[in-house]
Amino acid sequence: MSKKGKEIGLPIINSRAAGIDIGSRIQVAAVPPELCDAPVQTFQSFTADIERMADWLVSLGITTVAMESTGVYWIPVYEILEDRGLTAVLVNARDCKAVPGRKSDVNDAQWLQRLHACGLLRASFRPSRDIAALRTYVRLRDRLLEYAAAHMQHMQKAMTLMNLQLHHVISDISGVTGMKIVRAIVAGERDPDVLAAMRDVRCRESIQTIRAAMVGNYQPEHVFALAQALALFDAYQERIADCDAQIQQVLQLLNADMSEPDELLPKPRRRGKQINDYSFDVRLQLYQLTGIDLTQIHGIGPSVAMDLIAECGTDLARWPTEKHFTSWLALSPGCKISGGKVLSSHTRKSKNRLASRLRLVATAVGRTETALGAFYRRLAARIGKAKALTATARKIAILFYRAMRFGMRYEDPGADQYEQRYRERVVKQLQRRAAHFGFALQPAAEGVS
Repeated sequence: MSKKGKEIGLPIINSRAAGIDIGSRIQVAAVPPELCDAPVQTFQSFTADIERMADWLVSLGITTVAMESTGVYWIPVYEILEDRGLTAVLVNARDCKAVPGRKSDVNDAQWLQRLHACGLLRASFRPSRDIAALRTYVRLRDRLLEYAAAHMQHMQKAMTLMNLQLHHVISDISGVTGMKIVRAIVAGERDPDVLAAMRDVRCRESIQTIRAAMVGNYQPEHVFALAQALALFDAYQERIADCDAQIQQVLQLLNADMSEPDELLPKPRRRGKQINDYSFDVRLQLYQLTGIDLTQIHGIGPSVAMDLIAECGTDLARWPTEKHFTSWLALSPGCKISGGKVLSSHTRKSKNRLASRLRLVATAVGRTETALGAFYRRLAARIGKAKALTATARKIAILFYRAMRFGMRYEDPGADQYEQRYRERVVKQLQRRAAHFGFALQPAAEGVS
């Protein structure tokens, strides 16, 4: 307060703002002191208490509520507040650190309320309810794939203990040939000729090689371990099929209000079904939802496209520019400057799922004869593979942003054309530098080395 009794401080932007400190057992809610006699109240984490807290906030005329993200405890609170018509704002704990002093849940709630009332908190990205449901199914499916892969490793270990060198003669034991042989072994088949005859016509190795690999030391305990791993693998495959059905249902609901695209779906760049693909045509569903075939971008297949839509949604207007989008993904260089000196430009650490997936995509793209592959190899030779991987992942993210935001259609110029353009840019730069120092570059004569 000033000498004249006037309040001095930051201007109030949200006069009907509240703050909630989320915990596993209790939630502490704080509202402006002028609204009631008890501006800070504590509620239990039971659903009835959370609903009572939401009703109390609505009765006071609260319109927006800020909460700090704490594990997954904020999700039911967020959804109940949304159902009550309140604007829930999820903020990052890094953006709302408490002032020094005695720390308590009450102080944290009051500090959140004060910052939110002054408009100093930024909301974390939260997709719409339909996209959030799709994201939950997709994340669950990815987790089930990881569990199934672990049991596939258990099968391979059991076969190694029996000295069955199947993984050396076929590329993937989870393929057609591998699974036929594994199921036959569990069923009691031991004849190497019969096992080798299960070879698929597309298998590169000959029957004689597979037969030699199928002569093993069949011990009962190892066969039992193989049977257990196979049963668990099949169980997870059934659960993955259930997730596919739920994902397909959500996509059909999202496409119910969408009009048919004007153009037909382009031909796929890559034929054949990949491992762990969805059981339905994801590419067609996403094309009807977005109107763009994201799989035309090199490195983005149907599964990656599904992850991008599930995590970001279809409306990328939440990020004003592509730089905002790549910064959210933690794929852009850092900017830590003090006194005009750059202290650090390292990319900040993040657990963003899309950033990890795009880095894996960039690893595969770096081995292709495309413009993105040439971009990765040029940077890898100059600044190292780690930084080149992040830069390539950022470029793929930008292509996705431009396609979703502005409808840009990707056309690969090719590695040769990319290298030619890069050479022309370097030559022009050298000519400008030579002209600055009073020199002129001349092309080398033919036959002169």
